[in-house]
Amino acid sequence: MKNVEVNNKQDLHLEQQDAAPILEDIEIDLLCEGIFRHYGFDFRQYARASLARRIRNFMELENIEFVSDLQNKILHNRQVMERFLLNLSVNVTSMFRDVGMYMTFREKIIPILHTYPSIRIWHAGCSTGEEVYSLAILLQEEQLADKATIYATDINEAAIKKAKAGIFPLQVMQEYTTNYLKAGGKQEFSRYYTAKYEHAILSPELRSRVVFAKHNLVTDSSFNEFTVIFCRNVMIYFNEELRSHVHQLLYNSLCRFGTLILGSQETIRFTPIHLQYKILDEQHSIFQKRI
Repeated sequence: MKNVEVNNKQDLHLEQQDAAPILEDIEIDLLCEGIFRHYGFDFRQYARASLARRIRNFMELENIEFVSDLQNKILHNRQVMERFLLNLSVNVTSMFRDVGMYMTFREKIIPILHTYPSIRIWHAGCSTGEEVYSLAILLQEEQLADKATIYATDINEAAIKKAKAGIFPLQVMQEYTTNYLKAGGKQEFSRYYTAKYEHAILSPELRSRVVFAKHNLVTDSSFNEFTVIFCRNVMIYFNEELRSHVHQLLYNSLCRFGTLILGSQETIRFTPIHLQYKILDEQHSIFQKRI
């Protein structure tokens, strides 16, 4: 009789283990639906494996055991929602991080931009601004800053606020300086910031070149026509349907012969509009709109 009870308990435990991933999937569906209805942020078509991993990481930080408990906190506490957004949307980033891309941009795209009377650049998914300011420095050194406006957008208001401030820990400046020099920097990197209280404050001139705003690639439409669009390492978190939607949005936002720059692991290949682009540099995912 005892053996039967033990076996029953083991079977029940195994059933619960088998059910756990299914229940979590249901809870994540409900969480995404609740966030969409209450806050308007649509994560329902994000790549599930990546989304689930980030949700688990956030739950560990917040000491929350179940996704359903997380949903309760998010729907009833905006501060939790803001922290969740920050955890979900901010990627590992640094100034001039992708050295090869910036070198290629200088060599292949800058000469094209010199032919335009004015330039509008959209940095979609700007996070906390490191890559945006890298671009602002590059344009300044290539004598394009006076005719260029950079529009930097992100889904996360906290990230935008941090990006607007242009303040970074002083301890990362050595790494940023190394990246800058490898990316073809032409000045002393220290001329672009002021060191104060263990922080580096970027120059007001650089910050004035950028217009920061909240924008959701999933739910918002295009807001201008752009000469260049950076959308790097954003769509890796989307499923195929959502990527197609965003690719169409970016295509519609580019001017004729405009340039699209994706992350190094991203491409327009196998998308419905891949024939509408010319590959300028496949290694660094730089493409030109054909018409």
